[in-house]
Amino acid sequence: MNVLDRGRDHAIAVFRIVVGVLFMCHGAQKLFGVLGSKGAVSITDWPAGPAGLIEFVGGALIVIGLGTRVAALISSGAMAYAYFVVHQPAGLLPIQNKGELAAVYAWVFLLLAFTGPGSWAVDKVIASRRRQEHTLVNA
Repeated sequence: MNVLDRGRDHAIAVFRIVVGVLFMCHGAQKLFGVLGSKGAVSITDWPAGPAGLIEFVGGALIVIGLGTRVAALISSGAMAYAYFVVHQPAGLLPIQNKGELAAVYAWVFLLLAFTGPGSWAVDKVIASRRRQEHTLVNA
C-alpha cells in the first residue's frame, strides 16, 4: 500500500485533468456548437446556457487546478441539478432516464471538492508561495 500512497497526489491530478477536459468538452458543445453539437446555445438560454458556462469555465479551472475545490463544488451542484431536474423526471433510475453521466459527474466533482487538486495544480503553487511569504515575514 505504501507504493500506492506515494502516487496518490499524482493519481488525483491525472484524474482531475482528464475529468476537467471531458467536462470542458460538454461546455464547448453547448457554448460554441462544436464537437458534434447540433448548434450553439446562448448563455441566457435556461438551463443549457448557464450549464454550458459552468461546464466550460469550471472544467478549465479544474484542469489547471485553480480554485479547484470551489469549481468542483459548483460543478457538482450543477450536475446534481441536471440530474434531478432534467433527467430524473423521465424515470427513477439513471439507467432509465439517461442521467448516468450527470450523476457520475456530480459525485466525481464532490469527491474533488473534498480531496483537493492533487499535484500539478496552480492552487499548490499559490499555497507554496504564501507559505514562503509567511516564513519570510515571521523570520
